[in-house]
Amino acid sequence: MTIDTTLPTSIDVEAQLDDLARRYKAAGGLGINVLNLIGGSADSLLDRLPEPIRNNLESATIAALGHAMRAAHSSRSVVPDQASWLNQTVTTAMGAAGGAGGLPTALAELPVTTTLLLRVIQGVAVEHGFDADAENVQFDCIQVFAAAGPLSDDDGADLGFLSARIALSGKAMQAVISNIAPKLAVVMGQKLAAQAVPVLGAVAGAATNYAYTSYYEDVAHVHFGLRKLAIDADVSHPELLQRLEHRMAKPAVKV
Repeated sequence: MTIDTTLPTSIDVEAQLDDLARRYKAAGGLGINVLNLIGGSADSLLDRLPEPIRNNLESATIAALGHAMRAAHSSRSVVPDQASWLNQTVTTAMGAAGGAGGLPTALAELPVTTTLLLRVIQGVAVEHGFDADAENVQFDCIQVFAAAGPLSDDDGADLGFLSARIALSGKAMQAVISNIAPKLAVVMGQKLAAQAVPVLGAVAGAATNYAYTSYYEDVAHVHFGLRKLAIDADVSHPELLQRLEHRMAKPAVKV
């Protein structure tokens, strides 16, 4: 019998944290291009929506997110996870179709895109070695949506969505969705408003969906990458999170 004398591969924690910080800082970059395309700021987008839609965004988001989570999870047994470029292509096409007809078609397209975004997040979790069937992983997928969206004015320093993790029951999952819904309602409201821009609707819809898909995929890699690093390096998640936050707070070095 041959004895394997190969030493375990050492993990460069600092290098991996640097990579995660760079990925998170870059995640929202496409959103700036979308805002430049449609004009205005992220905050002004919501003012463009009709008042009845603004008033019902939160309740609609709770319903859509609960349905999307179930649909995204059940689809895993039928449709395998897709490559990043294919996910971006599909959501971009859906965004163009949703924006082409203005607000009515954008509203119809929103839950479909939400479902696909959750599938993208679940696929990243699996890529990092996590079980998408586990309730705590499903919770983590929802938590990724708690990150500010790509059209947000957030400077990228708020990593609070990475810190929470609890054991869940079905009722607890609904509570988590209800807790996240107000923030996600703002994010999805911005997307709707961008797609409803006259003349530019289809172009803005395509650009917005591309930005959202890229953003949440990157954020998911940061989220699950940090959890995987904690396991592999045997370093507590809170400690890694603190070190990641320290990197995010550092000003960029000018070359």
